[in-house]
Amino acid sequence: MRAIVIHGAGDLRIEDRDDGLVGAGQVSIKMASGGICGSDLHYYNHGGFGDVRLREPMILGHEVAGYITELGVGVSGLSIGQLVAVSPSRPCGSCQYCEEGLSNQCLNMRFYGSAMPFPHIQGAFRDTLVADADQCAPADGLSPSEAAAAEPLAVCLHAVRRAGSLLGKHVLVTGCGPIGIFCILSARRAGAEHIVATDLGDFPLEMATRAGADEVINMAENPTGLDPYMAKKGIFDVLFECSGAAIALAAGIDAVRPRGKVLQLGLGGDMVVPMQKLTAKELAVMGSFRFHEEFFSGVDMMRKGLLDVKPFITQTFGIEEAVEAFRVAGDRTRSIKTQISFA
Repeated sequence: MRAIVIHGAGDLRIEDRDDGLVGAGQVSIKMASGGICGSDLHYYNHGGFGDVRLREPMILGHEVAGYITELGVGVSGLSIGQLVAVSPSRPCGSCQYCEEGLSNQCLNMRFYGSAMPFPHIQGAFRDTLVADADQCAPADGLSPSEAAAAEPLAVCLHAVRRAGSLLGKHVLVTGCGPIGIFCILSARRAGAEHIVATDLGDFPLEMATRAGADEVINMAENPTGLDPYMAKKGIFDVLFECSGAAIALAAGIDAVRPRGKVLQLGLGGDMVVPMQKLTAKELAVMGSFRFHEEFFSGVDMMRKGLLDVKPFITQTFGIEEAVEAFRVAGDRTRSIKTQISFA
């Protein structure tokens, strides 16, 4: 089968790999769609991010969906030909954090396309994927492209869950890439009353408006655009920081009201944090990393028509066009979610 393999920064190749055997409790899936994530782009552009570096060739990809072609012994509730979204989250189920219900913090996590451990965890950008049946969320009624967007949506649902009740709250989202856009969708579904989004480009802000933001601010053109929200120590109840940029975090903190919450989702390496402002305003700062059970909730919500990701799937390329797909995915003037078709 074909697989998309990263060997180093800028060195992306299409290679042949073994299909793999289907064991008990597993299924074989013919991949249909896969979304290019920010972490995939970091591997492609920089060979990693922060302390996480490529140390061996690795198949990329973890936002995938496809059609079941074979059922292993003991598999029930799934059928051949069925479209499934595949959760890349594979916690061990037996470590300290899994037993505490913190599956996303698993000490032995096997997350597709991750260079965090060594040997690296190979990813899912391949023609055929053998997966555990319990990773598969039935996606009947969705397109493969929609189903493949379940992973970034789950990241945002996890962050919204961490934030607590958003009913009637004022929310700020900094950074309007896929995670920022899906945070807007998720926060609105959770009852946020007023959502303001910031970014440095017009295209992502146009998409933020389409996602339901009440106001958007281009911080490159209007660096003081958040100033009105900083009066009286700030007005936002919750900040979803999705850019990974220290300057966005600092501006957002200035606009969060005392005892508000800051959810950090953006991964851009270590950031300088204005600790004195956090202390003086008694802000709660929370990291939000990956997800687990939210993946299945997100697929269910899409199937029920409660969340619509279709407008934000901006480009689709064939597997043989993978290099161009990665180049476009990194172009924030025209791409929110770029996907690869394995058809």
